[in-house]
Amino acid sequence: MADRTAPNCHLRLEWVYGYRGHQCRNNLYYTAAKEIVYFVAGVGVVYNTREHKQKFYLGHNDDIISLALHPERVLVATGQVGKEPYICVWDSYTVQTVSILKDVHTHGIACLAFDLEGQCLVSVGLDSKNTICVWDWRRGKVLAAAPGHTDRIFDISWDLYQPSKLVSCGVKHIKFWSLCGNALTPKRGIFGKTGDLQTILCLACAKDEVTYSGALNGDIYVWKGINLMRTVQGAHGSGIFSMNACEEGFATGGRDGCVRLWDLNFKPITVIDLRETDQGYKGLSVRSVCWRGDHILVGTQDSEIFEVVVHDRNKPFLIMQGHCEGELWALAVHPTKPLAMTGSDDRSVRIWSLIDHALIARCNMEEPIRCAAVSTDGIHLALGMKDGSFTVLRVRDMTEVVHIKDRKEAIHELKYSPDGAHLAVGSNDNSVDIYGVVQRYKKVGECIGSNSFITHMDWSTDSKHLQTNDGSGRRLFYRMPSGKEVTNREELKLVQWASWTCVLGPEVNGIWPKYSDINDINSVDANFNNQVLVTADDYGLVKLLRYPCVKKGAKFKKYLGHSAHITNARWSHDYQWVITIGGADHSVFQWKFVPERKSKEALHIAPQETLADSNSEESDSDQSDVPEMDSEIEQETQLTYRRQVYKEDLPQLKEQSKEKHRATAMKKRERAPGSGVKLHFIHGYRGYDCRSNLFYTQTGEIVYHVAAVGVVYNRQQNTQRFYMGHDDDILCLAIHPLKDFVATGQVGRDSSIHIWDTETLKPMSVLKGSHQLGVCALDFSADGKRLASVGLDDNHTIVLWDWRKGEKLSAMRGSKDKIFVVKINPYLPDKLITAGVKHMKFWHKAGGGLIGRKGNMGKTETMMCAVYGWSEEMVFSGTCTGDICIWRDMFLMKTVKAHDGPVFSVHALEKGFVTGGKDGIVALWDDTFERCLKTYAIKRAVLAPGSKGLLLEDNPSIRAISLGHGHILVGTKNGEILEVDKSGPITLLVQGHMEGEVWGLATHPHLPLCATVSDDKTLRIWDLSPSHCMLAVRKLRKGGRCCCFSPDGKALAVGLNDGSFLIVNADTLEDLVSFHHRKDIISDIRFSPGAGKYLAVASGDTFVDIYNVMSSKRVGVCKGCLNYITHLDWDKRGKLLQVNTGAKEQFFFEAPRGKRQTIPATEVEKIDWSTWTCVLGTSVEGIWPVISEVSEVTAACLSNDRKVLATGDDLGYVKLFRYPVKGKYAKFKRYVAHSTHVTNVRWTHDDSLLVTVGGGDTCLMIWAHEPESHRELKQCDSEESDIESEDDGGYDSDVTRENEINYTIKALSTNMRPMTGVKPHLQLKEPSVDERQGVVRGSRPPVSRALPQPEKLQTNNVGKKKRPIEDLVLELVFGYRGNDCRNNVHYLNEGADIIYHTASVGIVLNLTTSCQSFYVEHSDDILCLTINQHPKFPNVVATGQAILVTCQPRLHLFTCGTL
Repeated sequence: MADRTAPNCHLRLEWVYGYRGHQCRNNLYYTAAKEIVYFVAGVGVVYNTREHKQKFYLGHNDDIISLALHPERVLVATGQVGKEPYICVWDSYTVQTVSILKDVHTHGIACLAFDLEGQCLVSVGLDSKNTICVWDWRRGKVLAAAPGHTDRIFDISWDLYQPSKLVSCGVKHIKFWSLCGNALTPKRGIFGKTGDLQTILCLACAKDEVTYSGALNGDIYVWKGINLMRTVQGAHGSGIFSMNACEEGFATGGRDGCVRLWDLNFKPITVIDLRETDQGYKGLSVRSVCWRGDHILVGTQDSEIFEVVVHDRNKPFLIMQGHCEGELWALAVHPTKPLAMTGSDDRSVRIWSLIDHALIARCNMEEPIRCAAVSTDGIHLALGMKDGSFTVLRVRDMTEVVHIKDRKEAIHELKYSPDGAHLAVGSNDNSVDIYGVVQRYKKVGECIGSNSFITHMDWSTDSKHLQTNDGSGRRLFYRMPSGKEVTNREELKLVQWASWTCVLGPEVNGIWPKYSDINDINSVDANFNNQVLVTADDYGLVKLLRYPCVKKGAKFKKYLGHSAHITNARWSHDYQWVITIGGADHSVFQWKFVPERKSKEALHIAPQETLADSNSEESDSDQSDVPEMDSEIEQETQLTYRRQVYKEDLPQLKEQSKEKHRATAMKKRERAPGSGVKLHFIHGYRGYDCRSNLFYTQTGEIVYHVAAVGVVYNRQQNTQRFYMGHDDDILCLAIHPLKDFVATGQVGRDSSIHIWDTETLKPMSVLKGSHQLGVCALDFSADGKRLASVGLDDNHTIVLWDWRKGEKLSAMRGSKDKIFVVKINPYLPDKLITAGVKHMKFWHKAGGGLIGRKGNMGKTETMMCAVYGWSEEMVFSGTCTGDICIWRDMFLMKTVKAHDGPVFSVHALEKGFVTGGKDGIVALWDDTFERCLKTYAIKRAVLAPGSKGLLLEDNPSIRAISLGHGHILVGTKNGEILEVDKSGPITLLVQGHMEGEVWGLATHPHLPLCATVSDDKTLRIWDLSPSHCMLAVRKLRKGGRCCCFSPDGKALAVGLNDGSFLIVNADTLEDLVSFHHRKDIISDIRFSPGAGKYLAVASGDTFVDIYNVMSSKRVGVCKGCLNYITHLDWDKRGKLLQVNTGAKEQFFFEAPRGKRQTIPATEVEKIDWSTWTCVLGTSVEGIWPVISEVSEVTAACLSNDRKVLATGDDLGYVKLFRYPVKGKYAKFKRYVAHSTHVTNVRWTHDDSLLVTVGGGDTCLMIWAHEPESHRELKQCDSEESDIESEDDGGYDSDVTRENEINYTIKALSTNMRPMTGVKPHLQLKEPSVDERQGVVRGSRPPVSRALPQPEKLQTNNVGKKKRPIEDLVLELVFGYRGNDCRNNVHYLNEGADIIYHTASVGIVLNLTTSCQSFYVEHSDDILCLTINQHPKFPNVVATGQAILVTCQPRLHLFTCGTL
């Protein structure tokens, strides 16, 4: 059986031929080290021309289309295309990422520019609004963003002489932007009569508000402020694509192939016409220029880079060439020399030297070329054309030998036979033609078995057979040279193939992912010597696999660089290199093949290699090469934590239900009860699916979590305090280094992280908005300022927070598989590690992103825990097989066997470590994991007498370990918290049920005890007195769902999930009697009141059986229910049973015979019930919530004084109602502590405590009942009800009216008055004729109310200039907006003025002169106004306007003195 791991050898990118000149501009610069930086496909290239070496930046995952150089000329910013494109800022010297900027743009990033200081970066998106965004790029934060223009923007630049000013240009516009606060405000450039309104392609800023821009017609437009001042006519013959400013002046490059140099005042210095030089050609078009000193770099449309020395400008050096625009498909390698031949739709065939990294020959053909092959002797080069012809050239001098056209469709593949006698030519006409080489390429055979186009072919070593692949996924064989199809497979058994480039066949099954289209792998080539295979696919990945790879979904190593589809891949003749070519990026990549290395050398990999050598994360094979997963971890990875309904959905659901309940809301509703409950104690600890969630606080208390509660437990007093801020399951907990704050993360649609104080139990910070479904891991940095979190979404997003500010610093997708742990490096807070299923990654922060690298470990193991060691590069992680892996940086140094089964927890000490595993052993280690110093086994025998319960089994699986106060704190999978004394004895502090739902709950008739039974197959008795401990436990054959004490408290009945039930002695839990009459689950069980003569047993089979306890016989069966039984209650006399079913039916049966009775509702209330735990009937009608369709009330219990009814529901709420609860939607008090459904609630015999159990959260919660008298209001008292009814004091009529005003309507409906004009003070001048035409051509958007931010209003200057239209100046405004606004009149200047607003104007009225002055920057009604009261900011006013349909609402700050 072939090895299914990824191969140990790898590829390293050595050279990229080409430069992206098409559809990009201004993307070629000199760095400070005089290297050249540019990009091609998805790779940033730094090219050292002196040493002829290239370095590569590989941080992008799609085509790069924009580039900017930092003013210090070391850092480079590049932007890419894609659905979620991002910007990388990287160092051109080390080619490592410095910062990642993401989550703002869509489609792509068209332009980038750094400001003068290099602190800010501006980017322009390719979205429909061409969004402009200004970044603080080091922090990865957006400072401002605004829609750029309705049409494409081609260039953007900072005004280097005026701070906070930018200029952008594009299709028929130029805009001048000012950055103020977080607002970018544009003003459109006014072309006037000086020049035509046309597309501006590039720009450069100069002193004194002068801007130079290059236009589509070859003119240069010179702007002063926002007005066009003059034009330089005919600077170029046609469009000016690039303009570059430097100390000496400006360089421009255009479509006419010229580069022009200008001085600082834009007077011409010289022209360099590249078309006229030796290397020039007709149609050369310049896309990028960069002028530095006496060197000029020029990038062309056809992927060439020229370097021009100014004093020898007629002899430019051609330093880089590539194919021009058009798909690149043809690739062949020379059989004996290090040469590669490529041919493209640009009709050129080129020969590249793989040693000199240079183009050595080029020949232009008549037709686009689609495939190529070199004859075995290396003399002939055959080229297949798109029109169905093929041409053979001599390699030596590129002269034509023959040109043959036998087909109409494109030739997609051709190959010479190994003996050199024949050439096979496969076409899209579904056939392969065979030509004799010696007979001057006479056709000698034809293969016509395919019914689709031919994609790949291979000859056998003896040249007697040919195999073909076609587009329909068929693999066929032919005899050569006749072309007869071979159908007898026996004949083929001994055939050896000379090459393997086919994508179909048993040897290459493994190249296909499990579910993929046959056409998405374009090329394959096998290296028989090293037994590896290289593939090229439609997703831009080059993959390296073992050859042969027989099973689908084999493991691979993958390499990014090409952005879109890779059309071909071939090994060089000596297998030193792999050549790959990109279709759309028409670039040629040369990869060095690095055979299997010894691991020692692997430690000295150059930085960019490790970046490129990304191991195959997405191998989709069944992990047969990974050891079997441990059952516990298997279970845990299956947990999804998804909810049908989240608590966040409630407001929306209530809103939807409101309509139908309007009528009810008008009625008087039952008020909430006077008494309340307060959480007193919780039995339970979440260990079954969480790890490392148990710590000592500063004061020696213990903090952990269970259900939706953070618990602080005092072990001396055996008391608990609670953090109740969460509303769903908490899944992780981390403690601040000072041990006073704790961070907890919960499940939720938009899940939140709370950081809270363990003393005051108050939240310090709540972080939301970054994780979906839940938060599964948290960690504080060593300085306590940062917090790392991991989400439960499909990508397990990792976020780094400044938690006090609530600011997200960085985020990145973590892994497709589950992540169990995140840890921040204690020495370098910018670094972190994550570990999880088949995953160990080392991350460092880069701006708004994180860059992760997989740990180098051979086969990928699942990691359960990880910690940093005694230095910044040492990491220790625990695996699922019981090993501890010791890492230095990202390299695995060695592994140490620590436990049998998974290592779930590891904790670092000052000197050494402590680990805990599934084997139930706690081990202490020295600081290098060389020696195990001591082990503690968690066994019942060593349980200390002061324990608060009983160990269920020896050696429980250990999930959390923490040290402090001379003890080791241990949390187990079974829900126990233990304290291990260093000398050996173990104290059990807290425990709850194990994994599985808890449903059964019964309180003792006269003692403070309760019993619970759970799906974890245990029956437990708990002490509810202050000693709070588990008194007894018994394992059962099956899980159980209900239990009940007999009226004398001596017996306990337990219903099991298999339809049987037993009665046990309540003290010893030993069996008294058991029965098995039903198949389905026993859902409720009850002794009759008084002497407890009868026992009623309800099952999921829709029956209630009645047994005589003394004679142990079944005496009656209640029949007639249509659905499973949910609740049972006896009346006081023990003669009548009340039954609820899952279909919300209420039935009554006579005991003991079980005859069904029909009792009218009015009579039911008169019956004296012994207990009330039912949820149906008129006396409890009000307990069902407004949204009862999604939330069932699962349990109810009436207090013994019959005043308060407690209920539990599916959303985890415990509610208290005043009994009887008549009428719908009664008011209540509501408490959140359980996470999902509360399965049962019971009052103790004296009503002093309420006991509740939660299904999935496995806990038993004890609530103290606080009667009305001595209750002060506490914060845990819930909102009182679901519907705000009108009788709660409705609105005053004015308030009601104002509440219903909608400010969007008038902008949406047809306007009363047309709004197409321009406000007078914004009409700067008459539009010129051209502009008018321009408007007609649709270049300007129709003017809406959302005008560009206007200039501040000038004072009245009517007389200064003759204008065609006199200006109107606002003089007086009558009116004040009081009808729907408040607090909007204020005194200013110590009472001399007042300020108020009306319409869209802010008005300052001087009380002595009665003069008004106005703020008119708003474009819609002002709705609110306030002034800054601080003495430092006198007269600063903020006003907010109504929303426009076309833009966001605006807030303006202005100073009244400067109106």
